[in-house]
Amino acid sequence: MGTVRDVTRDLLRELGLTTVFGNPGTTEIPFLTGWPGDFRYVLGLQESVVVAMADGYAQAGRRPVLVNLHSAGGVGHGLGHVFTAYRNHTPMIVLAGQQVRSLLPGEPFLGATDATTFPRPYVKWSSEPARAQDVPAAIAHAFHVSTQHPQGPTFVSVPADDWDAETTPVSTRPRIPGFGPDPAAIQELATALDSSRRPGIVAGPAVDADAAVDDLVRLAEQLDAGVWASPMSSRCSFPEDHPLFLGFLHPDRRALTHTLADHDLVVVLGAPAFTYHVYRGEPDLPLPPLFLISDDEQVLARAPEGVGIRSTPRLAIRQLRDRLPPSRRTPPAPMARPAQPEAAVPLSPSFVYSVLARVLPDNAIVVEETPSHRTALHEHLPITVRDTGFLTVASGTLGYGLPAAVGAAIARPERRVVAIIGDGSAMYSVQALWTAAHEHAPVTFVIMDNSQYAAVRILGEAVGGEELPGVDLHGIDFVAIAGGLGCRTHQVTEPGELSTALITALADDRPNLIHVRIEPDPQTLY
Repeated sequence: MGTVRDVTRDLLRELGLTTVFGNPGTTEIPFLTGWPGDFRYVLGLQESVVVAMADGYAQAGRRPVLVNLHSAGGVGHGLGHVFTAYRNHTPMIVLAGQQVRSLLPGEPFLGATDATTFPRPYVKWSSEPARAQDVPAAIAHAFHVSTQHPQGPTFVSVPADDWDAETTPVSTRPRIPGFGPDPAAIQELATALDSSRRPGIVAGPAVDADAAVDDLVRLAEQLDAGVWASPMSSRCSFPEDHPLFLGFLHPDRRALTHTLADHDLVVVLGAPAFTYHVYRGEPDLPLPPLFLISDDEQVLARAPEGVGIRSTPRLAIRQLRDRLPPSRRTPPAPMARPAQPEAAVPLSPSFVYSVLARVLPDNAIVVEETPSHRTALHEHLPITVRDTGFLTVASGTLGYGLPAAVGAAIARPERRVVAIIGDGSAMYSVQALWTAAHEHAPVTFVIMDNSQYAAVRILGEAVGGEELPGVDLHGIDFVAIAGGLGCRTHQVTEPGELSTALITALADDRPNLIHVRIEPDPQTLY
């Protein structure tokens, strides 16, 4: 026997959950009291920042993570990025405080009414144990649901007085591994590919999340098949300097069907078919025959067409390769890259990305949240790292990139992390700079400042909006903000200053922020 607190800590040690991201409140004090020396508590100054940091940590480290939030108010603040964690398929356990059980019938101050329903539907499982003794078992349950494919966040609410109750230890079990495809289904796909003259592959974020990028490279080479990045992909799942990489699919149905029209068969790996963001009319071409491989039954169920195969990516790719003969095809022409952008004032996003591409360390992790400039990034900053080289937000919820970069740096201290963030995005989560400084996280934050919510303006004008209010941002001094939160800072307004600032920041073991003034008027997103 032991207290719920002691039994839970033993359980967390065995599950590898000793790095905890949180922002404490009074209902969390019984969990945090006497904090063990072998645990690490990463403090964020607002709950959405906490959740996004934990998400970046889990994504970059390919490991589950524990987040500790405060009752209803703290959970409410964090829900935007709980939604992000759900879309990112992040193995995250959210452990929330709750008022003591004796007060709950009276709807107490800081209490969570119907705590388990609050984060739904964006958690895979949610529980407030009926008895204090059941808390460790509920956390173990949450762990196995969260880490089981398709991965995603889970939620456990714990009344504050439960931690001092007595309970018995909980047996731990290994994580439930991924699963392979039905042999008949994979044989059907192999037969179709063998008959195909111009197959194409669409690589989604689950490929990198499953550490299957090298496997996909070998499959593409075996097939001589071109590879596209799925629309709005939150990770890089195929090296973008590879001759078989063809580019990025647009999040628009008409454009996407035209792009894929040259293929007579398309295999979608680890992505929805497809994610759309803009509408330019119904497609005037049909999609080629599709095969969809996903670990997510919902992705396979809502696909309007194609043959679905349920499997985690790496096992499916390996089984498929075993059934395929060597290619007799001529490989497609590689993706054409645009010319190097000019150095001008104000700096263009393309120029910023091109300079970064020249100075970026070979094994760096790029974390991105520049909604106005995603096309420029694709054109001028090819991601070539085959192990979590790129992270961005799958949900579109702003404020992810800056704290996610801090979490990624904590998870992978042996690698440099560069966060490229728009000025509007940065202000959703600028508090994370304090955590970066406090944790001595060697992150280089590049703030691309065009003084507006340009993505909102562009999309608004595309659908006929005129003179939109609330899109102009002026006078934000990121150097002053970052300096006040403990980061080293650099101001860049001239082209010649950028390379020097980046090289200096990347050589520093402390967090650095580079504030870059860029041209204010992008016209297109995709």
